[in-house]
Amino acid sequence: FRKRDNTTNLFPVLRISFKVTCEMSGKNLSNIPTNLFRNITKLSLKNNNIILKDSDKEILQSFINLTELYLNENMITILYNDSFCNLTKLVILDISNNHISRVHKAAVAGLNQLSVLNLSYNKITQLDSDVFTSLKSLTVLNLQYNFLKSLNIKSSFKLIRIVLAGNPWTCSCDLLDLQIWLTASNVTMENEDNTTCIFPSTMEKFSIMTAAIQPGDCKIEKASSEHTITSNSVTMLKSSALLTLPLLGKSWTFLAGVLGFVLSTTLLIFTAIKCPTWYHYFISYSHRRLEEHDSEMSEQEFSADMGPFPTVSRTNNEDPIVIFEKIHAFVPGEDGFIEDKYIDSYVTEES
Repeated sequence: FRKRDNTTNLFPVLRISFKVTCEMSGKNLSNIPTNLFRNITKLSLKNNNIILKDSDKEILQSFINLTELYLNENMITILYNDSFCNLTKLVILDISNNHISRVHKAAVAGLNQLSVLNLSYNKITQLDSDVFTSLKSLTVLNLQYNFLKSLNIKSSFKLIRIVLAGNPWTCSCDLLDLQIWLTASNVTMENEDNTTCIFPSTMEKFSIMTAAIQPGDCKIEKASSEHTITSNSVTMLKSSALLTLPLLGKSWTFLAGVLGFVLSTTLLIFTAIKCPTWYHYFISYSHRRLEEHDSEMSEQEFSADMGPFPTVSRTNNEDPIVIFEKIHAFVPGEDGFIEDKYIDSYVTEES
């Protein structure tokens, strides 16, 4: 038997990376094709009519090995959140020469390996500084020829090269943060001669890096604007309070009336329940047969009420005396009830 050699031979590990390119430029495509090879590393879809719909984003998510994506010269108008999620190996993203006007905060979230981002020649008017927060590996940012007037970049955002030419920069306090960041960082701003102020006219054609924007003036302007906002808020609160007070008084009056009504109703119900004698004499009633003397009294009262006109007797020295004439009398029947002649006559006529 041969003795086993436990020594191991160390060989260098060679990693061979294959670049698989798919060229679909100028095909007049409105959607990303679904029959593409999933292991491609470079996909060029430039010069088409793609608008990057939800279905297109789902197809892009399947290209997990993609390192370069070219969507320039298409019809994209808005970059929604998570437009390129799952493309964790993407290094270059070119979306230039589209019609992009809005970029959502998490549009490029998840692109941890992204190094080059090209958003030039679009219609972007405003960019949130949080758009680039997740791009830890970003080194080149191209924003030239958009409609940006100001840009706020956080200190954690690191770049090597940035292109900002061709934008209508307003060299005011809103641009101070960008100017400070460009001066303090090691980033190189390309085409600086064309990266100039458009407004105000006194700073026109000045570079945005050298334009005289005084931090002290910005602090005073900021404080005055905050004071104006505070004063306006206080004035609005006072006016709203004055408008609310009369309404509040009316509501209290109405509430007091409702409470009084409820309490009085409750008191009446309580009294009716707890005092049955009062309830018996003043709320309920019962029928009873009239006695003979009661019928006579009724005849007299009825005759007095039904008389056509009272007879008035006067003397010279005495007060007038009203005499009621008895027109007819009712004779009580044998059954003890009052006879109603009207009912009898009506029944006779009917019979």
